[in-house]
Amino acid sequence: MLDAVVVGAGPNGLTAAVELARRGFSVAVFEAQGTVGGGARTEELTLPGFRHDPCSAAHPLGINSPAFRHLPLERYGLEWLHPGLPMAHPFLDGSAAVLSRSVGETAASFGARDAGPYRRLVERFLPRWDTLARDFMSLPLTALPRDPVTLARFGLVGLPPSTWLMRRFSDDRAKTLFAGLVAHVMAPLGGFATGAIGLVFALAAHARGWPVARGGSQSISDALAAYLQDLGGTVHTDYEVKRLDDLPPARAYVFDTSPTALARIAGLGNHYANYRYGPGVFKIDYALDGPVPWTAEAPRRAGTVQIGADSGEIGAALDAAYGTDRAPERPFLITVQPSVVDPGRAPAGKHVFWAYGHVPNGWTGDLTDAIERQLERFAPGFRDRVLARATAGPPELAVRNANYVGGDISSGAVSGLQLLLRPKISLFPYSTPHPAVFICSSATPPGPGVHGMSGHNAAKAVWRRLRQR
Repeated sequence: MLDAVVVGAGPNGLTAAVELARRGFSVAVFEAQGTVGGGARTEELTLPGFRHDPCSAAHPLGINSPAFRHLPLERYGLEWLHPGLPMAHPFLDGSAAVLSRSVGETAASFGARDAGPYRRLVERFLPRWDTLARDFMSLPLTALPRDPVTLARFGLVGLPPSTWLMRRFSDDRAKTLFAGLVAHVMAPLGGFATGAIGLVFALAAHARGWPVARGGSQSISDALAAYLQDLGGTVHTDYEVKRLDDLPPARAYVFDTSPTALARIAGLGNHYANYRYGPGVFKIDYALDGPVPWTAEAPRRAGTVQIGADSGEIGAALDAAYGTDRAPERPFLITVQPSVVDPGRAPAGKHVFWAYGHVPNGWTGDLTDAIERQLERFAPGFRDRVLARATAGPPELAVRNANYVGGDISSGAVSGLQLLLRPKISLFPYSTPHPAVFICSSATPPGPGVHGMSGHNAAKAVWRRLRQR
């Protein structure tokens, strides 16, 4: 009998398996798709030689993850590549605000009135970032806070809505960039604890940047899988699990799946019936004949580029995705251009690029024209560079990754108490009513992102249970 079986080979499932194997437990992973990776995969979606990331591409939380930083993933081929700028946010006048490794460069891009307030906001936390990140991404029951005073101070700033935090800025440049940071997890700007979301992304950039993985996000998943196999674990792909009886006997079953799928497979009935899914996304992967023709200079050097004319436009786009059944006319876009720093992702002189906009959950329309009209506002002539495109709306994303219910790449709404307490209000979020069944997906704290911390935290709950037995 195995000690643990993990269902789902995304970054969280693989991290949970690695943490258990490192402690001497026998582990096997079962994945429905033909390759490991979940939200961290790389494929030729458009033309031969163009290597795209179907979901996540830039990894501020990956390089800052306490779980990943203590694993020898570089030994297994993971290499982080840093663009000239982690992120840029262009404006219609041809200028741009930036999120740089340098606090000073970032502050200066906001203008004289907001440079000081921004410095004061981030510089109080940056010296304690590593400890703060560990405390923020763990739970008191999985790891006691190492610096409870700094964590409490961070909570005072971050727990109110992001709109409160943005009041300290005078001009809209800083507000717009910060609103875009919050929108990365599709959270409404006026929601509980959304200030913390934006602040975490900013601190992560200043601490270690927003890199891409050389060769694509698949490198992260492949490194985790290779390390697991060296530890004695096994990985089985093309293995769809429909019920617990499909799996070999084990002392514990750990699910890197949506709560909905877990309840169906494990026979938990309506245990997660109140779990809410958030907006979906409409994503386009592009093969380009050259770099994106940004009007502003800064986006040409950035790995990630946010697209929204001002904070009001971003807020309206989020409100439309959350509160209506129609896609926004001017969607807020997150775009990533990996070949700016990793030219091997495309043939010589060519580029890969992706963009997505938020849409209502389960939306079945086509956002291609709206996305490209937005891009043309900040990069005139963009359409002339397009060699091929691969589009995926909520239905297609849900087929690619069953955790993306209705196209929700956050695996659950990041709003209200569910931002912090997910998948249920509980002191034991990784446990289920079945004593041998656990959940480790992005539907558990600390939530969405390629960081493995949900798997790391869940593994602690599993090995404590196994040792008790």
